[in-house]
Amino acid sequence: MPDPEITIECDAPASIVAYLEDRLYEFNVQATAIADGTGLTALLRDENNEIVAGINGHTWGASCEIKQLWVAASQRRRGIGRRLLEAAEAEAIRRGCVQMLLSTHSFQAPGFYEKLGFERIASIPNYPRGHEQIFFKKVL
Repeated sequence: MPDPEITIECDAPASIVAYLEDRLYEFNVQATAIADGTGLTALLRDENNEIVAGINGHTWGASCEIKQLWVAASQRRRGIGRRLLEAAEAEAIRRGCVQMLLSTHSFQAPGFYEKLGFERIASIPNYPRGHEQIFFKKVL
């Protein structure tokens, strides 16, 4: 019997991404016996209820990982990013987390995170080409 065909998809629907994340979380729980994973999202909406800023990640095993932090160009330089990160940090502490983790790129906001007490712990050069991905950690 031939091997099943592998298909490549661009921009998989959110339902597929969620399915894969759920299966990986199930494996991680089985491997670690740590089952306290919970999403963490905070949003700022304008007067039309449109999202103009947000932060998203999760807590698991006494750690908080931030996956996305975004502020609309029209809302930048007003302290909103700092407020979102501080809100996520306060919630992470409330949940018993002892550290926060995130990554950014050299063209994004490494100085912003450093000003807020994050320590650079690693980087990957040439990701993307001509730039670097930087990993940060903050002890809570």
